[in-house]
Amino acid sequence: MAAPRQPLVVVGHGVAGLSAALAAAPAPVLLVNRARHGEGGASLLAQGGIAAALAPGDSTAAHARDTIAAGAGHNDRDAVLRLTAAAPAASAWLQAQGVAFDQDARGGLALGREGGHGVARIVHAGGDRSGARVTAALLARARAAAHIQWREQVDADALLLRAGAVVGVRLRDAAGRCEPVEAGAVVLATGGLGALFAHTTNPAASAGSGLALALAAGARVRDLEFVQFHPTALRADADGATLPLITEALRGAGARLRDHRGQLLMAFHPLADLAPRDIVARTVWQAQRKGPVWLDASALAPGWEAGFPTVLAACRAQGIDPRSQPIPVTPAAHFHMGGIAVDADGASSLPGLYAVGEVACNGVHGANRLASNSLLEGVVCGRRTGQVAAQRARASTPSGAATRLCERGPDLGDAERTALRDLLWRAAGPVRTGEGLRQAQVALRTLADSGWEARLATALLEAALRRPGSLGAHWREADAAPAGVAPVVGLRAGADAPRRAALEKA
Repeated sequence: MAAPRQPLVVVGHGVAGLSAALAAAPAPVLLVNRARHGEGGASLLAQGGIAAALAPGDSTAAHARDTIAAGAGHNDRDAVLRLTAAAPAASAWLQAQGVAFDQDARGGLALGREGGHGVARIVHAGGDRSGARVTAALLARARAAAHIQWREQVDADALLLRAGAVVGVRLRDAAGRCEPVEAGAVVLATGGLGALFAHTTNPAASAGSGLALALAAGARVRDLEFVQFHPTALRADADGATLPLITEALRGAGARLRDHRGQLLMAFHPLADLAPRDIVARTVWQAQRKGPVWLDASALAPGWEAGFPTVLAACRAQGIDPRSQPIPVTPAAHFHMGGIAVDADGASSLPGLYAVGEVACNGVHGANRLASNSLLEGVVCGRRTGQVAAQRARASTPSGAATRLCERGPDLGDAERTALRDLLWRAAGPVRTGEGLRQAQVALRTLADSGWEARLATALLEAALRRPGSLGAHWREADAAPAGVAPVVGLRAGADAPRRAALEKA
């Protein structure tokens, strides 16, 4: 029996996938996801908001400068300019979709400031519930859209190729039943790979399944070594589960990081606690060698918790009252700047295959993502990719050759996955060494044939080894430091030169 054919298949129910599916109208879209009702994705957990130059005195050029400076100058400049120029319109579009952004006392948009931003330019919805509010609004719009058909609790575990072009996906349900679905184009919006690390703010589903699928099909990838570690996850006994995020906006409101002696941790940096995330995360990592690190919110104005209901609930679940007690924090894998290499339209190196959101890499984030540019990217790039993919999907499907099935492969078992996550955290965490990366490579060889997660982790390690110097979130220490000399993992003159140059030239 011939596989059913859809004009466009979008894999993923997060902000990027929903934006793409909505923008594809009136072309019919099959929207598929592993979970139900948009659950299980990282978009729901996002506490940051949407970065946009909306304040008097701010500009899209200033937003671009901050994005490039945070990215250590490794960004694609044109991609950055497109994103920041589209940001004000993206926030207006979200409001038109039903997102109610928080307002200030005068009835205007309340603008917050987060790490790496020179001014307050972040709009939030429901305080630190922005991701959930934006996702809910887009889900409601997509549910009501006549052009979108839904398939939930299915996994896209293979791509269909014909004459070198992607012509569909294979869907597998929870019972193991498989169904090939042909399509004029496929958009992957499957999220990042943070769940491959032992400590992460990402949900378990964010283990890089879409990236592994594209690799299996031979799509080009880029910048796999750049993984952002958020400096302030709640240090909790989570038994390998997702660590609660303590949003950067809390530091924007005045909370301060302190070391085990109670000393301010970020006093050395001009932006203090709002330095770019890679610098703060490495500083916390280094300080933890001597003792615990805390986030102190005691100096915030009374009633601050009303704007941070998620943080308050997460702390209380651990028996902590953040209004009077310091919050124990730790770095955790948070965002992947690398991914499937795509152009400005989200098109990959394989005809018919598109990618958007965290699974994709168009160069906009460089070596380290600027805070609150992720939901923004999902909306801006998702809408663009949805429009372009729908238009190109109308072209005839490649014919004259047999259909080839490119499978991602089996999942690792629970014990093997736990071992991999521990290994990757130790070898490819906030601070890396060549020897540690090489040892992890050797250890993963025994798992390479057992599951796709090991092959994806190996590709990340290989990319990290190919970049011997430090840049942004990829930080390489010397394999052997002199005895008694602590390595400096914050600002470093040579390694931080690209970031300084970006500040001057952007």
